[in-house]
Amino acid sequence: MKVAVIGGGAAGFFAAINTKIHHPNASVTLLEKSKKVLAKVKISGGGRCNVTTATEHISNLCKAYPRGGKQLKPLFKRFNNKHTIDWFESRGVPLKSEADLRMFPISNRSQSIIDCLLGEINKLGIKVELGRSVSKVTHKVKHGHSNYQLHFNQTNTPPVYFDKLIIATGGSPKVQGFEWLKTLGHSISLPVPSLFTFNIKNPALNQLMGLSVKQAHIQIQGQKLKSEGPVLITHWGLSGPAILKLSAFGARALNELDYKFNIQINWINEHNQEKSAASLKVFLENNYQKQIGKTRPFAFPSRFWDYLLKRSQIDPQKKCGDIGKKGLNKLIQVLSYDIYTVNGKSTFKEEFVTCGGVELQNLDLTSMQSKHCQGMYFAGEVLDIDGITGGFNFQAAWTTAFIASQLK
Repeated sequence: MKVAVIGGGAAGFFAAINTKIHHPNASVTLLEKSKKVLAKVKISGGGRCNVTTATEHISNLCKAYPRGGKQLKPLFKRFNNKHTIDWFESRGVPLKSEADLRMFPISNRSQSIIDCLLGEINKLGIKVELGRSVSKVTHKVKHGHSNYQLHFNQTNTPPVYFDKLIIATGGSPKVQGFEWLKTLGHSISLPVPSLFTFNIKNPALNQLMGLSVKQAHIQIQGQKLKSEGPVLITHWGLSGPAILKLSAFGARALNELDYKFNIQINWINEHNQEKSAASLKVFLENNYQKQIGKTRPFAFPSRFWDYLLKRSQIDPQKKCGDIGKKGLNKLIQVLSYDIYTVNGKSTFKEEFVTCGGVELQNLDLTSMQSKHCQGMYFAGEVLDIDGITGGFNFQAAWTTAFIASQLK
């Protein structure tokens, strides 16, 4: 049996390795269109590689996927984050979990993951061919046996025949990137960006770049979209887990708005305004003679607290006892309902994630095999599956690749 895995990323490598493990007598070839492999693995997590998540329970795992979570549930019962941890640790790559449940190699180097995958490829005798860009796939069924002919963009490169294919080509920012799969009968969900940051032109806010608020609540006005968690201030606007999560769950809606909308931020993540006002009033009374800018009623960086005071039209040098009812109400309003206009998005090009791709209805999800092409399987971001930040996209890649590699 000759098997081709198309795509040299995380899903492609995992699929190729586990195909050889499941089918030792198979000839497995991994084809990558560029001259380098595992590029996203290399730069993910700031070069540390956020391999997976320490999230407990499959039901919680599924909630991290704006698209595909429901369909992943039975797959996670067969291969989930705990299996991923065991897989890498049994091959000499111990992992650690951090406070936010992200998991990294103990070495804090993505190269540890890359070396592990490359080592398995070499040990198992899997052939890796770089610079092999597939231009067309021809599918034939003869005497009940599937046969695939791969055509390449490179000149003087003859077509090659395989019995089975695993497609792990990753996401594409444009629908044209899926055209060759569409011609084989697969329906495609229009790709749009996911996991992006919000552009906000506010010089006073932008000057605070690098500061973060540990727990804020964010809602998009006119939408049901909301999220909570850490928020990072950047020189172009806002980022951080809460923003990225919102961008993932709102990927299609925000695309339709052309990334122009208003967000409402509750910086203290307390939704009972009366409770907030009463608590802050007591704090001000207890610090009657102190300058409000030098007090710390909330766990904000001091520069950010000054910013919020000025945004509330309160002089930071003013004494707490002199704030008055009007000042207190204005401050609570800014703390609880701070509104900003978003005009555009920013993505990290090397780590871009798209929602969209091959629609899951095209597949037999017990095997990841195409319903249109017998012997063709799918894994990773080429599918209309995407997760929030925190190791979930890698986990979807490991899971779908492992299931696909079993080759029904």
